[in-house]
Amino acid sequence: MSIKILNKSEKQEILNKLKNQFGITDIQGLLVKCGAERIFLFQGSLNQKEIKKLEKIVPIERVGIYFAKEQNNLIRLSIDGILILKNQIKKNIFELNQEQMKEWMCGNELNINSGLNDFVIIKYKNDFLGTGKASENKITNFIPKARRLKK
Repeated sequence: MSIKILNKSEKQEILNKLKNQFGITDIQGLLVKCGAERIFLFQGSLNQKEIKKLEKIVPIERVGIYFAKEQNNLIRLSIDGILILKNQIKKNIFELNQEQMKEWMCGNELNINSGLNDFVIIKYKNDFLGTGKASENKITNFIPKARRLKK
């Protein structure tokens, strides 16, 4: 699988979705797609030409940090993507109480009516905990198994 460095208009399309969903207005670095959905953010010192030249010499599976996933014309930020952009996130934030936070960190979905029907950023006090998918009566949890707390 080869990587695809997004051009200026493709990056702007992702940024427009992030602005719509979360109020994010700026992404520093290159956005790189691996496969159809996964988006990586590269903020290193190599430019596009150098990355493409390197890809011809050595197989590259990904460049940068896993940033987001494009699903159904929406963007689902990864935990790392949220932490990189946390100062810009202004919309679709769902704040948890302590009991809900414990359930969330164990990987459980939250059976609550959030009033939202979109990807939401989960927050507890000053900490961003990940992204969930809010629907009518629940928020689906996307915390990777390796990052979940054990009961």
